[in-house]
Amino acid sequence: MIKAKLTSKGQITIPIAVRHKLNLQPGDELLFEFNRDDEVKLQTIKRKRLTELYASLPAKRHFQDKEQIREEVAAAIARRITKKGKSQ
Repeated sequence: MIKAKLTSKGQITIPIAVRHKLNLQPGDELLFEFNRDDEVKLQTIKRKRLTELYASLPAKRHFQDKEQIREEVAAAIARRITKKGKSQ
């Protein structure tokens, strides 16, 4: 059994063993449910991490890789420079 102490401000520090067991991270929430005998059921509400959302929606179009984008940008810059040279 693991104990924790309530502060005068109503705060509690969750012991590290409990945080590890529940895989709690900053930003996660805890839900307290009481039954008729005032027993408490504790549930964790995990905050979604950005890395968990990656590729969760299907892409509507094909995305180019970085090299293709760099080549297109370089070509566009070259066209602008060439146009400036012709207008002078």
